Amino acid sequence: MRLTVQLFANLAETCGARQIELCDLPQPLTAALVLDAFVDRFPQVDGMRDSIMFAVNAEYVSADHPVSVCDEVALIPPVSGGSDDDFFKITHDVLEPTALHTLVLSPQAGAVSLFMGVVRDNNLGRDVDYLEYDAYPAMATKVMRQIAGEIRERWDVLDIAMHHRIGRLEIGEASVAVAVASAHRGEGIEACHYGIDRLKAIVPIWKKEVWADGEEWIEGSLTAAAEVDASID
Repeated sequence: MRLTVQLFANLAETCGARQIELCDLPQPLTAALVLDAFVDRFPQVDGMRDSIMFAVNAEYVSADHPVSVCDEVALIPPVSGGSDDDFFKITHDVLEPTALHTLVLSPQAGAVSLFMGVVRDNNLGRDVDYLEYDAYPAMATKVMRQIAGEIRERWDVLDIAMHHRIGRLEIGEASVAVAVASAHRGEGIEACHYGIDRLKAIVPIWKKEVWADGEEWIEGSLTAAAEVDASID
């Protein structure tokens, strides 16, 4: 069995290619067996083995996930510049644009695209006093990583970071930030736009608007499942 595998960032650089073909793979095949065959061919990456994640058809999967010859398979290397928890975060802390810029910046980057969503004082004709955000943090960061995988499948980018605040946020405070480093601005801007749209659609985060005379949890116009189905080619 032959299989084409996508590589990214420092993993691609170490192997000297962004795409490689693995031959004589066993069947039935799993993501872990793909990694074994990859390390056998490129023993210089063995030190990264425990940090490499698997993506099949633009979604993160576990090591025992089945793989077929028709699947689009990618090996996702450890992110440089900080731990994975630094790049994908649900936090009570104030979001700092400089911190995200520093996280994704590298000597190879010619551009850093940064989006920050800010709490405004009105919505649909009502005066907003403040917002409250709630989240399912463990799932939220997992889905952020999934979105990052989707971005890497679509654009040639370097690093990606997504942070979202929870708790009470006052008018003018940043609630969400997405940063993308890329060699060229066009891909980074498109990737950043996609990232915030997907984050708002499928990451399990909820917003409550608080007014002088009441409050309400705000629901999106589409279900997460519909958004996922509509966005995967």
